[in-house]
Amino acid sequence: MLVINLGTDMGIDLGTATVLVYLRGKGIVLHEPSVVAIEQNTRHVLAVGEAAQKMLGRTPGNIVATRPLREGVIADFEITEVMLRYFIGKVCDKRRLIRPRVIVCIPAATTSVEQKAVVEAVMRAGAREAFLIEEPRAAALGAGLDIFLPTGHMVVDIGGGTTDVAVISLGEIVVTESVRVGGDKFDEAIARFIRKEFNLLIGERTAEALKVEVGTALAGSRSLETEIRGRYLLSGLPRSFMVRTEHVLEAIHEPLDAVVASVRSVLERTPPELAGDIIERGIVLTGGGAMLDGLGKLLIRETGVNVYLAQNPIACVALGTGRALVELERINHTLISPNRRTAN
Repeated sequence: MLVINLGTDMGIDLGTATVLVYLRGKGIVLHEPSVVAIEQNTRHVLAVGEAAQKMLGRTPGNIVATRPLREGVIADFEITEVMLRYFIGKVCDKRRLIRPRVIVCIPAATTSVEQKAVVEAVMRAGAREAFLIEEPRAAALGAGLDIFLPTGHMVVDIGGGTTDVAVISLGEIVVTESVRVGGDKFDEAIARFIRKEFNLLIGERTAEALKVEVGTALAGSRSLETEIRGRYLLSGLPRSFMVRTEHVLEAIHEPLDAVVASVRSVLERTPPELAGDIIERGIVLTGGGAMLDGLGKLLIRETGVNVYLAQNPIACVALGTGRALVELERINHTLISPNRRTAN
């Protein structure tokens, strides 16, 4: 187990699908699913993270494997606190006398109530001080962009629960839009389509695997097929079908349209000088959802602006919290903290 020094700063990418923990001076030290398994009657926690994810869709009636965050916000405060306490404890020396200072990423459009819930959960989980930073700003830092210059940078961060689009200049967000559409919505759309088209009931893990293996955002980008297994609704028995790329593309067109619309909306509201910078530098894609095949080409076609996938899209937000920790004195006044008034 990794042991940190007393009082070491910590950054947390508190995602709907995964949690990444960054320790200053050490990098990313934890990357686990944001899943908790509990016993329904007693609310006793049985497993957290990877161990709990293995139980998704495979638990008996009295045990529930759940995600305490939905669409980028806390859906179950108590379970979120337990999960955070577990992850912080996993990378910290339990004998520490000074609790860590923590920066947590949140979607750009969270309300003051949602922000307060995150801060309280982190503080009760063992932090001595908590700050919040918007996910697209952290993603830009993690992608290596120099956001402190008087030039415009545009980031599209597609996580499990939300898509955050932002134009950043001089270290702060100028224009932003957050839609509660992300990888989970893609998976749900695929599961619904398979049920309607094949009368086959599949779980979220199967839907996600289907998206990754044969899915695409752009017709003609790839043409593959794979076998899926599930419960055939007409007989109630297990059955398998072959599913093609075209099926997945048809299934996810609605959430894809929402992502494209948010990108176009932000571009339309961007000041002219910054728009010129974006045309010159392009749009940077981050987040696990950004790895969907053909997504960059789709956005280029729809916006006319070059689009680039960050070098490590899944880890960008967590890496950005690390840069924020290093630049804390420089950006402290722009972070959200419990001692500073927040706005909706």
